Amino acid sequence: MIDEVKKVFFIINKYSGTGRKTDFEGEIMMACQANGVACGMACTEGPAHATALAAEALGNGFELIVAVGGDGTLNEVALGLLNTSGIMGIIPKGSGNGLARHLGIPLRLDLALKCLFTSQVIAMDTFRVNGRPSLNVSGIGFDGYIADLFGMEKTRGLRGYTRLVLNEFMNFPEFDARLIQGEKEMVRKAFVIAIANSSQYGNNARIAPAASIRDGLLNISILKKIPPYRLDFIYSFFSGTIDQSAYCENLKVRDVSIQLNTPISYHIDGEPAGKADAFKIELMPASLSILAPRECGKV
Repeated sequence: MIDEVKKVFFIINKYSGTGRKTDFEGEIMMACQANGVACGMACTEGPAHATALAAEALGNGFELIVAVGGDGTLNEVALGLLNTSGIMGIIPKGSGNGLARHLGIPLRLDLALKCLFTSQVIAMDTFRVNGRPSLNVSGIGFDGYIADLFGMEKTRGLRGYTRLVLNEFMNFPEFDARLIQGEKEMVRKAFVIAIANSSQYGNNARIAPAASIRDGLLNISILKKIPPYRLDFIYSFFSGTIDQSAYCENLKVRDVSIQLNTPISYHIDGEPAGKADAFKIELMPASLSILAPRECGKV
């Protein structure tokens, strides 16, 4: 189906990731010319602008809308394409690039562009958190609290994120959570409740190694607060073994409600979303057409 695409529109967040990038519009245009497609592009100018640009491009006959940025940019572009005929592509330019890494999309611009024009179209699940769409991983608790702080940082990237985690870890307590699935109910103490559609937050930190974006299920990872001396637990994120830890409980659900005793910070695809004490999580199966490398295997 990608061979039939004749018009491609790129939505570029030049400030994604670790700072303003050098201009690369020329390289994008050359790749489009080499593949015989018409090319349009625009840079985002503020929050929610990417959503408007995606909807406008779709209305102007562009079949493939490419998000050039991080997971937050991807989220905004997808919001303009959910349950439409539009196809979303990804050129990863964020600080974590969780969804791109899950799909196996290269991080280098030239390789990502080559991959873009040789990929396959798949129908991807998405989900809603209190009515707000999420593509990748959203979370309640410590990761939401860190997202709040990280959003105020001038310096992005893994080093800054790690520093915040280490500085704030001891200050954030566990919280009580009640999870409700139909007639089933369970109560847990948690430090983080991650709602994962894909396998990772970003930077290959895999919170749900077995997650798939097209299996019609979400992975809920409930993390306890680990003792400070258990540094091996941090390694388990990057080794893909966190789901084997005694500090992590994993559930597979379609829809779930989560009730807390007090409002707690949460994030959607890494972007801070405020605080809440009640969460309604709803899967939206096969709601987004997205490009994935043909050799990506199970995604």
